[in-house]
Amino acid sequence: MSEYWVVGGEFVDTNFNALSPGCSQERYGPFPDYDAARREWQARTMATVDKALVRYQIVNEQARAAA
Repeated sequence: MSEYWVVGGEFVDTNFNALSPGCSQERYGPFPDYDAARREWQARTMATVDKALVRYQIVNEQARAAA
């Protein structure tokens, strides 16, 4: 069974490669399906819509393990 996580945080720049100093990666989940994770992602994204350096994404734990 796949588990989905919403991960992200505030980054140094819009390349989204490195988190801002003093910030740690935020993780929410696990969620049992993509739709539940998408709802959390959408809530987090909308709450930070005015912060250009904040980004969240949905990660599928099973797909990540296979990579």
